[in-house]
Amino acid sequence: MTGRTPRLSRLRRVVHEGRGGRSAETRGGRPRRRGTQPKVVALGGGMGLSASLAALRRITGDITAVVTVADDGGSSGRLRDELGVLPPGDLRKALAALCGDDDWGQTWARVIQHRFQSKGEMHGHAVGNLLIVALWEQLGDHVQALDLVGRLLGAHGRVLPMSAVPLELQALVRGHHPDRPDDVDTVRGQANVALTPGEVQSVHLVPHDPPAVPEAVAAVLDADWVVLGPGSWFSSVMPHLLVPELLDALTQTKARRVLSLNLAPQPGETEGFSPQRHVEVLGRHAPKLALDVVLADEAAVPDRASLTEAAKRLGAAVELAPVARTDGTPRHDPELLAAAYDRIFRMHGRIGPWR
Repeated sequence: MTGRTPRLSRLRRVVHEGRGGRSAETRGGRPRRRGTQPKVVALGGGMGLSASLAALRRITGDITAVVTVADDGGSSGRLRDELGVLPPGDLRKALAALCGDDDWGQTWARVIQHRFQSKGEMHGHAVGNLLIVALWEQLGDHVQALDLVGRLLGAHGRVLPMSAVPLELQALVRGHHPDRPDDVDTVRGQANVALTPGEVQSVHLVPHDPPAVPEAVAAVLDADWVVLGPGSWFSSVMPHLLVPELLDALTQTKARRVLSLNLAPQPGETEGFSPQRHVEVLGRHAPKLALDVVLADEAAVPDRASLTEAAKRLGAAVELAPVARTDGTPRHDPELLAAAYDRIFRMHGRIGPWR
């Protein structure tokens, strides 16, 4: 037990009391209203999280995205350096992914993703980044501001930062310098880690013990399902496991946990990784975290037995499904991914119909 356990217990009581008056069945001591949609928390960052959210909003309206805040490149990095704010880029992408398919949702998704093109200092800044930072400065509250942006966009869910302080991602990389292939060097910054040559051995955050956003911890504790991945493995997925209070919540929640694997290795940080190696890396960074399901595209798994064995060591079953776009690009198809998530939610531990 750690010094964070009492805080998690208090959050559990708040979550439990917030459910007062609901008629419910019980699964593992958790009340549930019959016929409601599943409460899903999705963790990650960048385009991987966006793909997951675009799929999840098709099957449930009760989504909370918990987003990494270690980005230090592009427009986000410039705003972070100049204003000392959280990097807003991945938060913006998550909000855009939760926009509906109607005219309102798609118009606002395009607006907040729009980047200015100029020869001056505004070049490359995304409209959504500026909007988010402006509301942070106006309201002085990260969560309240993101909730307000979500209401403006008509987002089908909530977006939260995993921590309220900007974080630096650092990696230990073997062979970062090609002329010294056996040396292990420290690579600093999410943008550098994502593109590093060599083999990433491990990652950590600075500060090493960052505080989690309480609403993110509460959402994990209150969830029916937690989805981790897909995304840049070391720079978007692993950081969530390095925030102690968030890891405690992920370990202790009664929710079932899905690990959604990438369609292909990422040039740089996961070059040459097999699907099972992605699972093994997660296990090394969070050895006490158990999983229930590992989801992978059936065409991206050449060695099913090895993936099954790696998943089994974390307590998980493997679900293979066609989730990739049919144009040959290593991107998830939102409809196919939604179908895979829906089937997993229905087959693994469901009680009563969601709808």
